[in-house]
Amino acid sequence: MGNTFQYGNAHFTQYLSAAEIQTTVDELAVQIRKDYEGKTVLLVGVLKGAYVFTADLMRALKMDVEIDFVRLSSYGKEKSSTGTVTLLKDISRDIRGMHVLIVEEIIDSGRSLRFLYDRLIQSGPASLEIVTLLDKTSKRVVDVPVKYVGRKVDDQFLIGYGLDLEERARNFSDIYKLTYPN
Repeated sequence: MGNTFQYGNAHFTQYLSAAEIQTTVDELAVQIRKDYEGKTVLLVGVLKGAYVFTADLMRALKMDVEIDFVRLSSYGKEKSSTGTVTLLKDISRDIRGMHVLIVEEIIDSGRSLRFLYDRLIQSGPASLEIVTLLDKTSKRVVDVPVKYVGRKVDDQFLIGYGLDLEERARNFSDIYKLTYPN
């Protein structure tokens, strides 16, 4: 992909390069490794969007980690959250007494993450934290305790690196922003 491309009537411009993303992932890994030194961490990736970030973060951590996934829905085919969170796939293990790190690629309203955080905290983990690659704080309508933030971003529609446009473009190594039509 180049710095710009067109998908239907939509025009996109590069927002973050693969190199910038990798630097951000590496910086997050350093912080997490320091905080969890000597501990095993269960990474809970939020499908589908966070799978790329989860895989890259897991490799960058260079420590003892386990992995599981959940799948939530609040978007459907829309470009913004519908406000209703549905659990489509739950974690597959008991997390009681474990150090759990929820891995999200982007936080908008915070509704989905708040739902997941509240659900997991009831299971009695030793600790529960959130890491996100991108944080749209301007879109936040529900408070979520995010400990690790890769980058704060403005209110842009983003695709690539796991972020999708109608289930497409997740495989792009760069992240692109919608420039037209807005």
